[in-house]
Amino acid sequence: MTLTSKEVSELIAEGIVTVILLLLLNVAIMVLFSQMLNNSPDLSDAIYRSKNIFANNLGSDIFWSGRNFVIPFFIVIDALIIFWRLIRRYRQMQLRHIINELHYIANGNYDYRIPFELRGDLSKVVDSINGLVDSTVAAIEDERAIEKSKDELITNVSHDIRTPLTSIIGYLGLIEDGQYQNPDEILKYTSIAYNKAKQMKSLVEDLFEYSKVRQPSVPVNTVSFDMVQLLEQLAADFELEAKKKNIQILVETQEPHLIMDGDTEKLVRVFNNLITNAFKYGTDADKILIEIEKTKNEAVVTVRNNGKEIPREALDQLFDRFYRVDESRSQEISGTGLGLAIAQNIINLHGGYIYAQSNKEWTSFIIHLPLYKNQVKTIPDNH
Repeated sequence: MTLTSKEVSELIAEGIVTVILLLLLNVAIMVLFSQMLNNSPDLSDAIYRSKNIFANNLGSDIFWSGRNFVIPFFIVIDALIIFWRLIRRYRQMQLRHIINELHYIANGNYDYRIPFELRGDLSKVVDSINGLVDSTVAAIEDERAIEKSKDELITNVSHDIRTPLTSIIGYLGLIEDGQYQNPDEILKYTSIAYNKAKQMKSLVEDLFEYSKVRQPSVPVNTVSFDMVQLLEQLAADFELEAKKKNIQILVETQEPHLIMDGDTEKLVRVFNNLITNAFKYGTDADKILIEIEKTKNEAVVTVRNNGKEIPREALDQLFDRFYRVDESRSQEISGTGLGLAIAQNIINLHGGYIYAQSNKEWTSFIIHLPLYKNQVKTIPDNH
């Protein structure tokens, strides 16, 4: 920390005043001591005998003069006091600088950090203040992100509800106004309105599910189950839909059984979402492969399809709510854009993590789940 010229002058003045006061104090002490010796013959005699003993035993005349001890003693004590006073004043100046810097930050300059490199407790104070500012800035940014996220949520929900709702009102309005030629047209209009209503119902259900799994206090009904058996049953449930789309769905594992803890109802929702997404968005895919592996403490499940590669810039946003790779928010492919966000939150509730990879051969969603409840998760840096 660099002192200003005014502060240097203050230190010099402090030193001068301290020296003057100490000189006056030293003279006063010497005068009082001399008076005590003059008024107390016994004390004077005792000091004389002590000098004589030291001089005779050590063979030196230095002890006969009191100045040889008193003056150095006063110099050492005075120097220590002056040093203590200057250090104390210097610390006060450092503290004043820190307070000024803190006021500057408090006035809204949250990008600023106290740059002083100090020692001792003041260094800890500066580090604590900078850490507090970092935490405050992070909290402000998080709050802004939450507000922005809320605005986006309202915008996206409004868009996704308004589009089918407009169609429902439009087609029902045609029926209400009698703008149809025959019963077949009425059936056509009601069928479209019905499908749009189901689309809205799906959105509302996904919104409810998403808001529910976002709560950290949501209960996880943990039971012991066989992951291999669960996924084989799930693949069988999708077999008919896979045949209609000319897609082969396979389960591959080296483990005949993989017993672990988890909420099977919520995990089924995760894999349902991943397989459904593969059907909807795995363009040109003819194979969905579910791979199950067991590591020391984890179950690793990979759901992959050989459809069109997902662009690198889109991979990091796949788990954002309402995000779609085509960025069109088109209603041609039904879906709320909440499936992967829901899946990620359910995996987080289980203490695991999920990420995506994509290349020309496979688009893969890799899930790491702890085998047992309350097991600590470790996320690699590259994910």
